[in-house]
Amino acid sequence: MNRRGRLNLLQIVPLLIAGLTLLPVVVVASSLLTPSVEVWRHLWDTILPGMLRNTLLLVLGVGVGTAVLGTGLAWLVTAYHFPGRRAFQWMLVLPMAVPAYIMGFIYIATFDFAGPVQSLLRDIGLAALVFPDIRSGWGAIVVMTLVLYPYVYLLAKAGFEEQSATAIEAARALGASKSRIFFKVALPLARPSIAAGVSLALMEAVADFATVRYFNFPTISDGILRTWTGLMDIGAASELAGLLAILMLALLLAERRLRSRRAYHQSKGRTQSSDAVQLLGWRKAAAFLTCVVVLIAAFGIPAGQLSIWAVGEAAEMTSSEVRTYVELGANSLTLAGLAAAVSVGLALVMAGMARLQKGQLVQWASRSVNVGYSIPGAVIAVGVIIPLAAFDRTINEWTQAWWGVSPGLILTGSLVGLTYAYAVRFMAIAYSSVDSSMDKISPNIVSAARSLGAGPLRSIVRIKLPLILPGLLAGATLVFVDVMKELPITVMLRPFGYDTLAIWVWQMAAESLWSAAALPALAIVVAGLLPIKLLIGLGKPEGRKESST
Repeated sequence: MNRRGRLNLLQIVPLLIAGLTLLPVVVVASSLLTPSVEVWRHLWDTILPGMLRNTLLLVLGVGVGTAVLGTGLAWLVTAYHFPGRRAFQWMLVLPMAVPAYIMGFIYIATFDFAGPVQSLLRDIGLAALVFPDIRSGWGAIVVMTLVLYPYVYLLAKAGFEEQSATAIEAARALGASKSRIFFKVALPLARPSIAAGVSLALMEAVADFATVRYFNFPTISDGILRTWTGLMDIGAASELAGLLAILMLALLLAERRLRSRRAYHQSKGRTQSSDAVQLLGWRKAAAFLTCVVVLIAAFGIPAGQLSIWAVGEAAEMTSSEVRTYVELGANSLTLAGLAAAVSVGLALVMAGMARLQKGQLVQWASRSVNVGYSIPGAVIAVGVIIPLAAFDRTINEWTQAWWGVSPGLILTGSLVGLTYAYAVRFMAIAYSSVDSSMDKISPNIVSAARSLGAGPLRSIVRIKLPLILPGLLAGATLVFVDVMKELPITVMLRPFGYDTLAIWVWQMAAESLWSAAALPALAIVVAGLLPIKLLIGLGKPEGRKESST
């Protein structure tokens, strides 16, 4: 009985965590089973067609842009030698530290009609030069492409580096040019990695609501927030969230379909990358300038402009403004720390239980925690607020009936509900890091400790935890930084008056108060730089031979 009770408990705990993770998704999906005809008719007659069109255009533009830019840069730094190549291999990831909503307001301030670029053109007599309106769909697509291409770049670069030299050298021996080798051999072999990178970039783009609002390009994600805060209609917001979830599912299925349509396999289990080609003459200069231009556009401009604004703002700050920024920073650090601790703790429990229980049910539960990362924050926020509000309403009804008092909101609009939503959204990151660290622990080590008399608890504390500590810290860091940047969940679920750095940036940028948004935005960008070393190795020499072209 005792053993059976332990086994049941080991099954119940991961199932409970999985159920809490899937609850917001189930709540949103269930709203589509009982659609409100009046709501959909009103949405279709007003904002829905435009939001659908803009969302699809955003998917198309960002998908093509990130695929071309990320894949091209990955092939450039992998297949060719040119000045600065080793530095560019990791520097091209830096734009990932800049959230799209920060890049968006910087580009608007820089390239809008009243911005310095167009003002300079008018001053030098080029006022007649046609300059496209940046507050448009193309502006949003360009900004998101610059921010999100590192997803494709990282995975495509890994895909190219893992390819066997045999196929490429065979194609070269048959007289194929470098471009033909790329399109006929390297690109098909790396297609699964590229498709996965584009999928991640598109999920981020579709989930964004602040950037598209800056550029007057409303999408479904923006529509959810407008319906939530403007119409105060949680039913309509829930059904729009269900529509966005369906679109996200379609993107995931399309990515799987693209990867499985044709299979390309390496001929060997271990591969050795082909030799990089030494570029000469104008090709060398063109490769260098390409990387420089991308870095300036995607990281140099936002980092430089934020620094200029921040210095000016810091020189004129009053004591009350200092207190405001300190409070904003404290709130952001509190939320990020809570979310990181809860996510890593739950991931540690799930990964540990999955190893103690090998049944199909527990294994399914451990995999289900990854679902939240593919769901936009606005959808999760809607899926969280509905059950929390129902819980609070039920508690108030009970206490009113039994004791004649109403405690008011308990979970709705609290740090508990907000942390819960963060955990649903980002636990996949923590779980992947913890699970991969646990996979590296040799069973022989644990067996040796047991043979020396160490009990299960002592084995965990003295052996397992120290071995997986780097994975725990890595997962916590990634969750921490993501929560610092997170906007939709924070806007929709935060306690009243509980502002963070991200919310302050969004509000100030919406009012075109660029300098007021600079310091919080710069703090978010600096925080985003922390996990860069976790995403790409910093410059081990590859030791490849060089040939000239």
